[in-house]
Amino acid sequence: MMAYKDRTAEQTAILQLLVTLTEEFEKNYPMETSSPYAIVQHLMEGRGIKQAQLVGIISSKGVASEVVNGKRAISKAQAKALG
Repeated sequence: MMAYKDRTAEQTAILQLLVTLTEEFEKNYPMETSSPYAIVQHLMEGRGIKQAQLVGIISSKGVASEVVNGKRAISKAQAKALG
């Protein structure tokens, strides 16, 4: 990523335009709040991650299964580890 001081005036203008367009889009099409379970499901699907791959990150096989299936809440430590 290019440092702020290395941007040309044109690049800065384009960046500001993108920020403005994104802000206006979000005003007209606000995102709904997602549950941690839905976010985990989305990220797993998008990245092709299987439940078995989460075992070492989340905890045991049983805990990973419960988290992935929405039967157990994701703890702060698990969320941080997943991040």
